[in-house]
Amino acid sequence: MYSESLNDTAMWLEVLRLSRVKPGETVCVLTGAASNERNFRAAMRASQELGCTTFQLHIPPAAPLPTIGADRTSFVGVTPLTGNRAAVETLKNVSFVADLMGLLHSPEQLEILKAGTRMLMVLEPPEILARMVPTEEDKRRVMAADNRLRRAKTMKVTSPAGTDLVLPIGQFPTLPEYGYADEPGHWDHWPSGFTSTWPNEGQGDGTVVIDVGDLLFPFKMYATSRTTLRIERGLIRSIEGGFEAEYLKEYMASYNDPGAYAISHVGYGLQPKAKWTALQMQHDKSRTLGMDGRSFYGNFLFSTGPNSEAGGCNNSPCHIDIPMRNCTVLLDGETMVREGDVIAADQRVPSATPQTGVHLVAAE
Repeated sequence: MYSESLNDTAMWLEVLRLSRVKPGETVCVLTGAASNERNFRAAMRASQELGCTTFQLHIPPAAPLPTIGADRTSFVGVTPLTGNRAAVETLKNVSFVADLMGLLHSPEQLEILKAGTRMLMVLEPPEILARMVPTEEDKRRVMAADNRLRRAKTMKVTSPAGTDLVLPIGQFPTLPEYGYADEPGHWDHWPSGFTSTWPNEGQGDGTVVIDVGDLLFPFKMYATSRTTLRIERGLIRSIEGGFEAEYLKEYMASYNDPGAYAISHVGYGLQPKAKWTALQMQHDKSRTLGMDGRSFYGNFLFSTGPNSEAGGCNNSPCHIDIPMRNCTVLLDGETMVREGDVIAADQRVPSATPQTGVHLVAAE
């Protein structure tokens, strides 16, 4: 246990240093009912070692949420911080928040960030964090991709399975995630490594084909057959296929919300330390958000539901992330990713293993 504590603290020290946490700053470790205890202890120890004024803010659930299962992303936008003005004001007045509770997609998070607080969400168990401790090179690669994405007006995505999607972009900001929060008002997520944005309001047309081996969150499962999504004017108009198609249709319909069928953030993975295979190896999937799947190098991340955190008008609580393999991503006609391999020169990792070469055959 002693050596485990030392290892946990060491990786937290590295991430806090990357986040420019300095002596004299105020650090809040935000926890909730499902927060990982080892992460809490390590975050407290590391920030105190750095000479910070450190405290824990623990927010119990205010009321049961209509979640399906244990995954905290199955109902987004409402958190234990919702309506708790005293807690929000407290977090607006600290330098750095280690969010071990999960404020993603909430208006409270946006308000706290606008006050200049740096915020790092950390929900994965320590063994996953240790494998994906971020580096300055991660930031360089992600920001190179993000700088290109910010200039783009159109994203086009194709795949051998049949995806052919055109998304006008540029109305909303980009969201680079490189694993640490080093600028005032910057939110990030450890572990991660990708860049994304949202399509222009009510826009986007084409077909998305979820292929065998693609991932489906928050269900935390691999697709076993092909599912075809027909998209017009930014909304999914039909879902066709086998088991996963039926599952998606029933799950999304259960929210009784037209906004559930909108396109949310879209982008691509840039983290070579993330593993497409990792989710299957998790004995207890309730302990992970599946950041390996969302971040692995060369994936195209397609998602559905809200865009309110980017300034849009859709605040649907239904949010689905679908990391897809073997896709080609073009920005204004320039190829960033070709069939799962990042080819943009300033975004490549020479030692990374491309996700190409294995194309699973869809079940009939």
